[in-house]
Amino acid sequence: MEYTRLGKSGIKISRVALGCMSFGDRSTGFSEWALGEEDAAPFFRQAVELGITFWDTANVYSNGTSEEIVGRAITKFSSREQIVLASKVFFPMHDGPGGGGLSRKAILEQVDASLSRLGTDYVDLLQIHRFDPETPVEETMEALHDVVKAGKARYLGASAMHAWQFAKMQHTAQLHDWTRFVAMQDQYSLLYREEEREMFGLLADHGVGSIPYSPLAKGRLARPIGESTKRSSNDPVGNAHFSNTDSEKAVVDAVARIAETRGIPMAQVALAWVLSNPVVSAPIVGATKEDHLADAAAAVDITLTADEITSLEENYATRLPVGY
Repeated sequence: MEYTRLGKSGIKISRVALGCMSFGDRSTGFSEWALGEEDAAPFFRQAVELGITFWDTANVYSNGTSEEIVGRAITKFSSREQIVLASKVFFPMHDGPGGGGLSRKAILEQVDASLSRLGTDYVDLLQIHRFDPETPVEETMEALHDVVKAGKARYLGASAMHAWQFAKMQHTAQLHDWTRFVAMQDQYSLLYREEEREMFGLLADHGVGSIPYSPLAKGRLARPIGESTKRSSNDPVGNAHFSNTDSEKAVVDAVARIAETRGIPMAQVALAWVLSNPVVSAPIVGATKEDHLADAAAAVDITLTADEITSLEENYATRLPVGY
């Protein structure tokens, strides 16, 4: 495993992040594919063995049970000092005024609740899961700054928003000498490249690292056209984001051709392409099968040629932003 700075911050992270949305209590109804604690254990063990020490979860994942599982896994398979732990706040956890959003009340309440579930005094990276149009940006950024100053978070990050919204929040923090974001968790893959238009340039200018989610486009870049799993066939989010257009099919075919030529899985090709972008610090990879993390770790060592990159990129078609 390779390690890198998260953007221009001082913290070092593994070049692959373990996405923990797949782990949690299925009875919460958040995800019918969530793995319970016993089934999730091998993936935490495998992550540690592969050197994947950057773990990402959120309070809303399986209604908090993902955080509980992650917290116990850190103690069982590693130590708090060895793991770079990230979580998020925004989506509603209950109907009360502090249950969701980015008000001062919600941030302070939900951060404390997350720390309790995680069994730790701090997270390394606290991220706002979305932009909150109902709360003044000044209120949000000051509350986040206070969380950092209280020692409950070491760094701040954001996720899935328009570039102008992110710029507004960063500028507000700069004006008041508050803590600024060092990470942006955005959707990015060969099938969704809209972040390249405005967001990535902004991140590069601000020294912010991208930690993309869905780098395999909900699994569509990991298998040839026509092949699907039960999960991919019944994934409402994935089916809403991707629709097997001619452009998408051409991109997937290009991944398949390069993978066949190199004699490696398609997932490694798709992840190597994401990793080749200089703004990307670490893609977030969810794991429900043993090969998922193994492919991600192997992708770190793959360098695509200029011709291969051209082949992968040439059929992309502009699309409307999704996910926020």
